[in-house]
Amino acid sequence: MVHDLTIAELAAKLRKRELSAVEAARHFLARGAAHEALGAYLATDEEVTLAQARAADARIAAGDGAPLLGVPIAHKDIFVTKDFPSTAGSRILENYRSPFDATVVARLGQGAPGQGAGAGAVTLGKLNCDEFAMGSSNENSAYRPAANPWDRSRIPGGSSGGSAVAVAARLAPAATGTDTGGSIRQPASFCGITGIKPTYGRASRYGMIAFASSLDQAGPMAHTAQDCALLLSAMCGPDLDRDSTSLDVAAQDFTRSLDDSLEGLRIGVPKEFFGEGLATDVRAAIDAALQEYRKLGAKLVEISLPRTELSIPVYYIIAPAEASSNLSRFDGVKFGHRAAQYADLLDMYKKTRAEGFGDEVKRRIMIGTYVLSHGYYDAYYLQAQKIRRMIADDFQQAFGSCDLIAGPVAPTVAWKIGEHGNDPLADYLADIFTLPGSLAGLPGMSVPCGFGDGHMPVGLQLIGNYFGEARLLNAAHRFQQATDFHLRRPEGF
Repeated sequence: MVHDLTIAELAAKLRKRELSAVEAARHFLARGAAHEALGAYLATDEEVTLAQARAADARIAAGDGAPLLGVPIAHKDIFVTKDFPSTAGSRILENYRSPFDATVVARLGQGAPGQGAGAGAVTLGKLNCDEFAMGSSNENSAYRPAANPWDRSRIPGGSSGGSAVAVAARLAPAATGTDTGGSIRQPASFCGITGIKPTYGRASRYGMIAFASSLDQAGPMAHTAQDCALLLSAMCGPDLDRDSTSLDVAAQDFTRSLDDSLEGLRIGVPKEFFGEGLATDVRAAIDAALQEYRKLGAKLVEISLPRTELSIPVYYIIAPAEASSNLSRFDGVKFGHRAAQYADLLDMYKKTRAEGFGDEVKRRIMIGTYVLSHGYYDAYYLQAQKIRRMIADDFQQAFGSCDLIAGPVAPTVAWKIGEHGNDPLADYLADIFTLPGSLAGLPGMSVPCGFGDGHMPVGLQLIGNYFGEARLLNAAHRFQQATDFHLRRPEGF
């Protein structure tokens, strides 16, 4: 079946004209409609998708060999798109239409004026996410929570929950996500797929609706490391005229070193990642994965990341502070929702935001505004930034004795929808293993490595040094050649 194919296999069939882009698009649109109850998609438009597919078929017939030409993918609804609504999972942007495509969308798709042709992928639609990417469970979506296809009573992880669900349930062969504090790696782990967050600044943030500007980074989610390498190669590259956080680092082909030997690779294992908070079922899967790496020729080295526990308070000061600034633009004046009745301009601001923002977004705006206020900036925000630098320094010291760092993505498998109730701290604590790498701006990924309680997927987190994406993808690919966890699928999909 078409939905059983990887991105690499789909691209090969399309180039050989054994399958048309229109056929592939129709197949995945039909699957998305058949499994609408999962809540993966927030918006689709068959007419737009098929028009893109027909254009891709015409390019293929003309001999165009773009690497992803005709391959269907879907985008997290945090990226703006001119042909689909862009809501960031929030009521305040309900039905908003952008006049342009985000750079990541353009590079993967049809390209953009002045930037040349894109990789040629066909957009299936926009995917569910926590509102403004704030959350670890996808329960903060203003529209509906997405359900984990391995167990529909459980969360898929967040904030890129819709992306993870779409890939895991074979509603799309791949998807884009964003990772601020673990929002690619954690849902990838909970849904049994592969996802990678590149070095901060590798992929353009232009057209990505901002949550925390010094942390947000785009990345791909797919079934295999090879597919992620193909997608990441198309997504990355400088965008200096549009994105002030973009790095002036040339794009590269991440597929070239996938088959390199792991003989002699030093994998650091942080002792802080294996303490009392790690569930026994998750630890068993991670330990087995590390032993598999030993068989592949890698050497395990114990390391220390002593400020791991501090990453939670540091992140939940810095990220809300940046969110407080970024979300001030949503005031009902220029775009998005506006309250129907108000007395004056200030009343319009208040009512628009009260109606448009969800509880978690309001909570983070208030926290962020507080820590930036006079008298608290030095005590909270400035101190958090100092510790952030120390966390980054801890990683650099660790990389003096290892090439990669490995450990769990999350302390547990996916929890039940509603299990954390009105306790946001429970969600925050689930990010403890992904936050340090995000604060340091390092590349990281989640690779399916086993199953825990309830036969729920467990992901192995791999963290590399700056610009170490190729090494990460190589390590993940070799592991996937030796195991089959990435090929397993939830029942019924």
